[in-house]
Amino acid sequence: MIKGNVLLVDDDKDIVESMEIHLKNEGLKVYKAYDGIEALEILLEKEIHLILMDIMMPRMDGLSATLKIREEKNIPIILVSAKTEDSDKIIGLNMGADDYITKPFNPLELVARVKSNLRRYISLGNFKQENLEVLKYEALVLDNASKEVSVDGEVVKLTPIEYKILEMLLKNQGRVFSSRQIYESIWQEPGYNCDRTVAVHIRRIREKIEINPKDPKYIKVVWGVGYKIDKK
Repeated sequence: MIKGNVLLVDDDKDIVESMEIHLKNEGLKVYKAYDGIEALEILLEKEIHLILMDIMMPRMDGLSATLKIREEKNIPIILVSAKTEDSDKIIGLNMGADDYITKPFNPLELVARVKSNLRRYISLGNFKQENLEVLKYEALVLDNASKEVSVDGEVVKLTPIEYKILEMLLKNQGRVFSSRQIYESIWQEPGYNCDRTVAVHIRRIREKIEINPKDPKYIKVVWGVGYKIDKK
């Protein structure tokens, strides 16, 4: 059973209590906040491994809180919202969220998303050491021992999903992966209508590792096919 500390952030206390029951049944420790400001205060005091964040909240909404959290932390953030428009999902991902689930949600899906994101995050931390290899492409280095990515010796901060995507491409230099292949490998779920989701994460990686993200040196697009890092 996977362990971790989850922060639930929603101004609807009934929803928070419902999510808390399902997550505690999985052996997870739960902290609760009812707006973005409370969430930030808890993050200063507690070690949190994943956040489930509502978007529409008083005082500080979920998107503003996500932006603030991303200034310092790369822990997984799953946005929870009644909004179902694809554009809302993309806005959330652009703000730094790792995943998105809509209300009303299936409790089994909620638990699966939490466990999947936690597993990725824990594998990047110091909880266990595995895959102790260094992947390189010119000045870009991914060190699986320290779980760090650097460019020209400067460490860049990636979220767990961004790290896994970059690791996948670096391990398979020269191979082109479609958006669906990337999504199904990293998210571990069927990749229906996933092109924009993957594109947002690729763009965020490029903004962190490329000198000019619009003319990328590392992650290349093969139009109509997918993404790759060239083989040296």
